[in-house]
Amino acid sequence: QVEVVESGGGLVQAGDSLRLRCVVFGRFFSTRAAGWFRQAPGKEREVVAAISRDPNSLDYADSVKDRFTISRDNAINLVNLQMNNLKPEDTAVYYCATTSESSSDFPSRLSNSYDYFGPGTQVTVSS
Repeated sequence: QVEVVESGGGLVQAGDSLRLRCVVFGRFFSTRAAGWFRQAPGKEREVVAAISRDPNSLDYADSVKDRFTISRDNAINLVNLQMNNLKPEDTAVYYCATTSESSSDFPSRLSNSYDYFGPGTQVTVSS
């Protein structure tokens, strides 16, 4: 059984930074890919960033490149999303996701590539 739990959301002003954390409770985390998705009111869920089981294999949505950084610490089953220079359009519920064991070496932007999602954490950016 795998459980995904996010934390670190909150209310910030435009230009501020936030660091989201995701803990994956389950075996063989180092063999799983992970990703962050977000969903704003009235919009579909979209990928923000993805990381394969290779911590150097990363992918970002164009809207967050050069502002957000995804990383992982396999020793403690942790996936981080560092968000800098936040904008009001970044306001959304952010979800962490992970795959089953022995995933691909390439990060995926597709939500159906992931098997487990967390309950989400709200990020609100005021102007």
